[in-house]
Amino acid sequence: MANHVRFVGRTVMVQNGNVEAAYGVLNRILAQDGVAEAVRRSRYFEKPSRARRRRAFEVCRRLYCNEMGRRIAFLARSTRQDPWPGC
Repeated sequence: MANHVRFVGRTVMVQNGNVEAAYGVLNRILAQDGVAEAVRRSRYFEKPSRARRRRAFEVCRRLYCNEMGRRIAFLARSTRQDPWPGC
């Protein structure tokens, strides 16, 4: 087994013969990496116009999620002053 960090981080060990749990962990890792989506997408031909639209949607979604995460982190920060003091 290689000692490369990326390989070790993606290795799933079966403990006590519990293959179902290891399979669940493997599926979760593949979903996080986007491997399952890529395989599903490459199963059929995707027209170039649909591919452009999908990539544009993914970019917009990523920007929106990053911005909303930034705003939520800003509002949920621990050093935030009370907006209504004395209430």
